[in-house]
Amino acid sequence: MKEILEAIQSQDATSQDFAALKLPESYRGVTVHKDETEMFAGLETREKDPRKSLHLDDVPLPELGPGEALVAVMASSVNYNSVWTSIFEPLSTFGFLERYGRVSELTKRHDLPYHVIGSDLAGVVLRTGPGVNAWGPGDEVVAHCLSVELESSDGHNDTMLDPEQRIWGFETNFGGLAEIALVKSNQLMPKPDHLSWEEAAAPGLVNSTAYRQLVSRNGAGMKQGDNVLIWGASGGLGSYATQFALAGGATPICVVSSPEKAEICRNMGAEAVIDRNAEGYKFWKDERTQDPREWKRFGKRIREFTGGEDIDIVFEHPGRETFGASVFVTRKGGTITTCASTSGYMHEYDNRYLWMSLKRIIGSHFANYREAWEANRLIAKGKIHPTLSKVYSLEETGQAAYDVHRNLHQGKVGVLALAPEEGLGVRNHDMRAQHLDAINRFRNI
Repeated sequence: MKEILEAIQSQDATSQDFAALKLPESYRGVTVHKDETEMFAGLETREKDPRKSLHLDDVPLPELGPGEALVAVMASSVNYNSVWTSIFEPLSTFGFLERYGRVSELTKRHDLPYHVIGSDLAGVVLRTGPGVNAWGPGDEVVAHCLSVELESSDGHNDTMLDPEQRIWGFETNFGGLAEIALVKSNQLMPKPDHLSWEEAAAPGLVNSTAYRQLVSRNGAGMKQGDNVLIWGASGGLGSYATQFALAGGATPICVVSSPEKAEICRNMGAEAVIDRNAEGYKFWKDERTQDPREWKRFGKRIREFTGGEDIDIVFEHPGRETFGASVFVTRKGGTITTCASTSGYMHEYDNRYLWMSLKRIIGSHFANYREAWEANRLIAKGKIHPTLSKVYSLEETGQAAYDVHRNLHQGKVGVLALAPEEGLGVRNHDMRAQHLDAINRFRNI
């Protein structure tokens, strides 16, 4: 690892130099263990502690197959799927690995008694397998998390529809919270050269997810002038949705849960911000009964910001807690897009407000190859910026996941893997200087 890091930091090493590096037999990776999947049995979700289930282990370097790449990971980040993996909810990820292991002789590598997790990375290509022509050793890259086989016609118009679609580092092994990661070469994209390693690693999953859900024609197809309700607008997903709305000529109505989070949204340029805690919205009377009067009060508050207009698009991800309100406040013919259910998967809403007003609910999951590439291109051009708020070491990944699980974070939290400190990896300092305030927006809270 020392020689690999020295080559990366030298900035003079050639592709041939990287190709000549001896690869280690093992590397450090953040794992969960198959024999611990019942460790939180009987506990409420909130009581499950990722610090107890996430381990930093030395694991063998996986075999490199056709169309794949081994990447030296300089930095990664924590997503909600890392939290779900760590608390074994809603299912243990070892079921995913077992099913993937049955696909082919090569995929058997993934079915192991440990799972190296993580669905983001920024780093440097070390090796590529047979059939890889677009990338080579020494290339500085980020990776999106879509893993597909594309042997079925179903995925050729939209790779997210491939029957063998999986999320790398969640439904596959050898993820990005590690010193080395195994990816398919078509997951690789150019690292934005005005960003540090940890900044470049932060957007991948959430930025691409927000792009498909809000901007793409596979999602809401947002247009200029749309009123967009964004739940958790200062969080990992919402902070990118807010930026896309502002950059695309829409009006974001940002819903947050504290004055500090409201200020972050205003710093991004949003003017319509609702602090749901300060204004006391309680959409449920009890665990089984929602309160339509609160939906109406919420809709009235939104119209105060929009000049009397209702919501064109709802950017949904909290799920059960907010979904009834989301359906209600959407205008006739409007769209609710949903990509997650962090407050509960069993959604309830009054269907009269959906069918009689011709509203649409669209399920959205990550992004296809093209959408991920377009989302990364906007980062590279400085149109959209990372929302990195805090950075942890690889040894502290359990704490990072705990903080995300307990919603103690803003935006995204990063994890340094091989990078010895923050701030490394910037290649275009002039461009960085132009966008420095925006890049640090979530760091200066």
